[in-house]
Amino acid sequence: MSPTAQGIPGLPDLTHPHELVQFGTQILKGSLLFVFLVIALGVAIALISFSLRRQTTEQAVFFGEWAIRYSQLLQGLQHLALILVLLVTGFFLCSTLSNRYHHWEQAMVAQVVESVAGDKLEQTAPQVRYVTQEPYTYNTQVKGKIVTVKATQPVTRFMNLTGSQIQVKLDQSVDVKGRSTIYDVDYAADYKVVNQLKDISSFFFEAPPPNGSSVIEGYKVEREGNRLQQTNPGDYGFPFRLEPGQETTFRVTYKAQSGPRWVYSAAGQFLSKFRLIATANFSPVEFASGIKPKNTKVEGNSTQFTWTYDDNVSVKNPFGVFTNTKPIRNTGIIPRLLLLAPAVFLWWILLLYLSLPMSLKNVAIAGGIFFACLLTLTYLGRLINAQLVWVMISLILVALAWGLGSNRRASIGAIVCTITGAVLPVFGLLVPLSGLTLSLAALLSVVWLAIRHWYDSYSLQQQR
Repeated sequence: MSPTAQGIPGLPDLTHPHELVQFGTQILKGSLLFVFLVIALGVAIALISFSLRRQTTEQAVFFGEWAIRYSQLLQGLQHLALILVLLVTGFFLCSTLSNRYHHWEQAMVAQVVESVAGDKLEQTAPQVRYVTQEPYTYNTQVKGKIVTVKATQPVTRFMNLTGSQIQVKLDQSVDVKGRSTIYDVDYAADYKVVNQLKDISSFFFEAPPPNGSSVIEGYKVEREGNRLQQTNPGDYGFPFRLEPGQETTFRVTYKAQSGPRWVYSAAGQFLSKFRLIATANFSPVEFASGIKPKNTKVEGNSTQFTWTYDDNVSVKNPFGVFTNTKPIRNTGIIPRLLLLAPAVFLWWILLLYLSLPMSLKNVAIAGGIFFACLLTLTYLGRLINAQLVWVMISLILVALAWGLGSNRRASIGAIVCTITGAVLPVFGLLVPLSGLTLSLAALLSVVWLAIRHWYDSYSLQQQR
């Protein structure tokens, strides 16, 4: 498996034992330091109170004031410790889920690439070769003098085909051991040759088999119904005679197996009266190399592509058929969301603390609900659209947030905080316009806090 499918490098993953041990060790050290600082503060207050034991009045004032502050500090530290535990635990949970989701996305991409990758079967247009004698001159020295000599030399030339009628049928075999997809190709082509030369009658019809085939059978070349035999093994140049002005036809047929792509190459020739019909008996399928066919016909699970060129045309790129797959879009969105989820949770909890009284039990339940919603989003997002999943989850989250308030007014505040602090930020990280959505969520959050506190302060002043 490729390294990119193993997860996001550098992120902690609680499914790895050594990272889990390191995480536990760091948490233990941090907890011991935290407990030591709290105990040290309590001991310092006790020592100062003991030093003022002879001054009863000062001792009572100091001890009473600092006892209240220490009690408030311990209560605040409890909330801080719970939030830190939720944040740290949530971060490691989200990083693990992010790694798992990234791994799943990369494996899905690799599977799709494997289904369309591999060797292609490329059929090259045959060529008509002939040899002609062309004059040339060269200088030589005879008896000390430079003499110009005229001579002839054989030169290989090629004559364009005057007609091509090609039919290819493609069937797809899937789930082949060692290969994801292969093509079964049934090829039949008729080529027309007209001798437009005046003094040449000996030619070679060069029709090599296709490149990239894993299996090829029944390959044969016929001239007007008569099969041509190879003169040498591996030599696919078939000699024939054709008088000036006459015409003849050749037929090339074979069956082959190849990778999930079949293309036809003109090999730099000018195609005249060319017609290629490629019938793919599977779906989805699309034409290759961006050369659009003149006609596309779909019947059930079969698609027929037709390329037709009546006059001379030069086609540089090979054209043909390949297995089409649906484009993979929006990769990396869920992993990014999971990495930013602890920050979203912290913002949501901060809004709740600034809007209504929060107990330790409510904070713990709210944290559990938030990360449970993200866990549900992570796995349901593999099956259906993630945005739709979050809309459905948001309805549950908002309904549960009503219970955070002790009265109707507080419950409405909890719902407003949940929408602006949790629902909209997460939704903003799922949609393309993330910056605009997050900015809107931040603006609504600040507006809510301003109205909440300024309006309450103004109401209290009016009551006075």
